[in-house]
Amino acid sequence: MKKSNTQTLKGFRDILPADARKRQWVRDVMIKTAEEWGYEPIETPTLEPFELFQGEIGEDEKLFYKFTDNGGRDVIMRYDQTVPTCRYVAANYNDLVFPFRRYQVQSVFRAEKPQKGRYREFTQFDLDIFGVKGPEADAEIIAQNLETYLKIGFKKPVIIFNSRELMKDIPYQAIVAIDKLSKIGREGVIKDMTNKGIDQTQAEKYFEQIMNIKPDETINTIINYLENSGFSSDFYRFEPTLARSFSYSEGPIWEIVIEDYPVGSVGGGERYDSMMERLTGLKIPATGVGFGFDRTVEAADQLNLIPNLNSSSQVLMSIFDKKYQDQVLETAKKLRQANIKTELYPDNTDKIGKQFKYADKKNIPYVIIIGEEEAKNNQVSLKNLETGDQEMMSVEDVVAKLA
Repeated sequence: MKKSNTQTLKGFRDILPADARKRQWVRDVMIKTAEEWGYEPIETPTLEPFELFQGEIGEDEKLFYKFTDNGGRDVIMRYDQTVPTCRYVAANYNDLVFPFRRYQVQSVFRAEKPQKGRYREFTQFDLDIFGVKGPEADAEIIAQNLETYLKIGFKKPVIIFNSRELMKDIPYQAIVAIDKLSKIGREGVIKDMTNKGIDQTQAEKYFEQIMNIKPDETINTIINYLENSGFSSDFYRFEPTLARSFSYSEGPIWEIVIEDYPVGSVGGGERYDSMMERLTGLKIPATGVGFGFDRTVEAADQLNLIPNLNSSSQVLMSIFDKKYQDQVLETAKKLRQANIKTELYPDNTDKIGKQFKYADKKNIPYVIIIGEEEAKNNQVSLKNLETGDQEMMSVEDVVAKLA
């Protein structure tokens, strides 16, 4: 195989076991927290009809992975999980219980410029509530978001929120520009608006109008909900310039930042009642959030929040001599039945020293040896690789020690 053929495409990556275990740990915390709040898992296809997404995302349609399949259909790789979930809810309407809470963790695909913590294929973790019109649904998801990041171990997750209702007199082109304020500054925002055909004077008026936005009743309802859920103002702030660039965003909008690890936003959400009706014809209120899973894992790893996950195996069953293979297999079965994670060394021709080195490299703490003496006495030798201690004992004693 040529070296060039082993390279991944730009913006895509292989994930090694150590990193995969870190991702699994964060995913498990997110899933556990979601289910504690009553959210149910769903999955949707990787490919969707292009027309489902067409005209729904706004300026970012240029990032679609779109192609014509072998049947001549225009299809798109899953750009986000919100639009497909609208289709999912409509298609399965009679089988769902409303209000319907869902969570989803799958890959999405965007043909954008790769950067730190951002890829062309990446994982999103979404939460949504369908069937609740009031801001209490938005507030619940925001509160759940904070609890999720606290359970991962972050000390200072902060929700920044606003409402697109407070921007209803502002054209979408201006909203997209203002959403870039933290990156390009005031002058950059004004220039972006004028480049989109907005008069200079009008662009400045739009900017000032947004800068002077004040919380409304919806925002105050969310604040009260958070306070009564145990989240003080240390965990949230109203931000009038937060706009969210998705064209379907409406009502409350929010983003999640980690102030003890400034990597930018690690997630964002909004209400999207109109899109739900536009796509499906059903008047079902909808609100939800998408976590940037990859950035969240990166931040958790850098802050040492993820426990040591070097190996999932507790014990390596070595092969001292292949004539004892039957006893080795029987012992491995008993250990697994006792819920002890047991790995069997797969090559019975390798010397025992090589097997010890293998266990050491994988940080497997114990090795079990069955040789002539052990087989004769129906016992095993348990070696602790950290201390070097080795003791002969029954399988039942091994279970009592490690289970």
